[in-house]
Amino acid sequence: MTFFCNFVLEKAKNSKKTVKIPEIMVSLWKIFLVFAKIGAFTIGGGIPMIAAIKSELTERGWLKDEDFLDIIALAQTAPGLFAANISILTGYKLRGTKGSIVATIASCLPPFTIILLIAMFFTEFKDNEYVIRAFKGIRPVVVALIGVPMIDMIKATKMRWWSWVVVASSMILVCFLKVSPIYILICVIVISLAISWHIEKKRMEGLK
Repeated sequence: MTFFCNFVLEKAKNSKKTVKIPEIMVSLWKIFLVFAKIGAFTIGGGIPMIAAIKSELTERGWLKDEDFLDIIALAQTAPGLFAANISILTGYKLRGTKGSIVATIASCLPPFTIILLIAMFFTEFKDNEYVIRAFKGIRPVVVALIGVPMIDMIKATKMRWWSWVVVASSMILVCFLKVSPIYILICVIVISLAISWHIEKKRMEGLK
């Protein structure tokens, strides 16, 4: 876990947009309370967490929309849990290393406590009719929590035609051909770097 945190923070340091500390100095206590609230009431894992974090941080003026999109992109490409990545990078954006530690602990502590209590007592109530109905009611909510941030991100990124080709191709490869998303990510990263290198090379040649 220490290696993972160092890896993500190092990537954050190398990004000029990510490490820019906002003009509003946010207290560590406020960061803890906000991320504890997000961790306690976010159902469905890291993806639904996007909507909650965006709502909490952008409405408070702690982050701009473009900064948040940069964090999401970096969190998705870095190894480890997506929710932990978002907390680390967002906390680092707000208050540096201390902010990343506080945000990660705050976002992980409530679900850890809840899961621990469920593990201790769930076997006694798993066949309870009310518990079964509650879980069935939560399922469509989780789908909505995943869908809303995806739609918001599509609107914010202003995708071009080639971006849609990548999205459609990735969906076909994963859903129908059962290709591992890891291989798709590796291919996209390699192709993107090659294209960027080629464009930069042509630009430098044009300046000569």
